[in-house]
Amino acid sequence: MSSLICGSLAFDTITDFPGRFAEHILPDKVHMLNVAFLVPTLRREFGGCAGNIAYSLKLLGGEPLVLAALGEDGQDYQDRLDAFGISRAHVHVAPRTHTAQAHIITDRDNNQITAFHPGAMSHAHEQAVPAVPGLRLGIIAPDGRQAMLDHAAQMAAAGLPFVFDPGQGLPMFDGEELRAFVRQASWVAVNDYEAAMLSERTGWSLDDIATHVRGIVVTQGAQGCEVREGGAVVKVPGLQAARVVDPTGCGDAFRGALLWALEQGWSLADASKLGNVLGARKIAHAGPQNYSITLGEALAALRQAYGEISTPATQA
Repeated sequence: MSSLICGSLAFDTITDFPGRFAEHILPDKVHMLNVAFLVPTLRREFGGCAGNIAYSLKLLGGEPLVLAALGEDGQDYQDRLDAFGISRAHVHVAPRTHTAQAHIITDRDNNQITAFHPGAMSHAHEQAVPAVPGLRLGIIAPDGRQAMLDHAAQMAAAGLPFVFDPGQGLPMFDGEELRAFVRQASWVAVNDYEAAMLSERTGWSLDDIATHVRGIVVTQGAQGCEVREGGAVVKVPGLQAARVVDPTGCGDAFRGALLWALEQGWSLADASKLGNVLGARKIAHAGPQNYSITLGEALAALRQAYGEISTPATQA
């Protein structure tokens, strides 16, 4: 069985600012913002939500199927997918474009400022959701605007349950479009800021949204997450990481684990516990795809942190 991951493949240029953004931004001057941050470190990493989620899912023994687009400069990324045994049968190479690029600055409090060039991602809608035997579920992660709209509608028409994970793509959509995404989805995954924006744009409270889906998870960084499922609201505490190095890709690591657990039939609350395990492992490493963990290690860490979970699919 496998999960279809619709989202971006990107190269991330990651830099660290040793100060705090808040100390360099004057609140009464944000309408005329003109700031520069000296960043003494610089790394180029493989990233993009689809690539990061697929990496996390593959670490746990899942079989991610990526539906995404690369540019003509994306051969290194194709080679990386091959090296990790992640299928690129549905990765489109768009001619005369660059692969999507993210330029990320992280301050000492792990706040981030990102500039993103979509490049080939804008062509992701040119490939439709494939009819592949064994697909169990999917995820709509940040991608080209048309791709997110089309792929969600295609999954819904095919009866494929999916997670709606709008992420930083959320501002591209108005209230009517976001309400349509929610109605088509089986689950919604957002961070606390995105949850507030989703509610504001749809005009629906989180409880309202929960009536349209099987469950909602709202991640809250080191504080864990809040899960709404079956009429109940559950607070899942976070895990303390061995060290805090780089938050880039932590949400995607969480989502890869979420997909694996949902494939196994876990409750959303228990799936979120596994997501916290992967997020804590990722944040201790620089870059979104440079950490490692086995399924056995992840399950052991989950039991140590939370005890035995309530759903039975822990034999794997």
